[in-house]
Amino acid sequence: MEVILIQDVDNLGGTNEVVKVRNGYARNFLLPRKLAVEASPGNRKQLEEKMKQQRKKEEGMLAEVNSVIEKLNEAPLKVGAKTGTSGKIFGTVTSLQLSRAIRDQKGYEIDRKKSTLPDEGKELGSYKAHIDFGNGKSTDVEFEVVGE
Repeated sequence: MEVILIQDVDNLGGTNEVVKVRNGYARNFLLPRKLAVEASPGNRKQLEEKMKQQRKKEEGMLAEVNSVIEKLNEAPLKVGAKTGTSGKIFGTVTSLQLSRAIRDQKGYEIDRKKSTLPDEGKELGSYKAHIDFGNGKSTDVEFEVVGE
């Protein structure tokens, strides 16, 4: 029997995948637990339409990510930090400070967990941070640490 998986099932397949399973496994396990639906012509057509809408949505998101990357690479960000007399900052620049600087200066809300900062950001100066947007899209953002 062929079924369309609604959720990921271990050792079987991922969401929206058409798989062939034994009749008893489908009737007694997958279908009652709403992990899959029968691969009827109507359900296949729904799956195709759902996949088409998902591709369209992903293309829109990809275009938005590309515009965000262009905007981030236009000019370096300025991140303020409290400094001592020798030019060293107290602590290090965090990803939270970087995400707030992006929000304030560029107008985009970026999750702080997506950014990776260099370890040596303990003094005033210019650095690069890596931001991963997922789906293979990432960029290096220049930022400058300035004293407050």
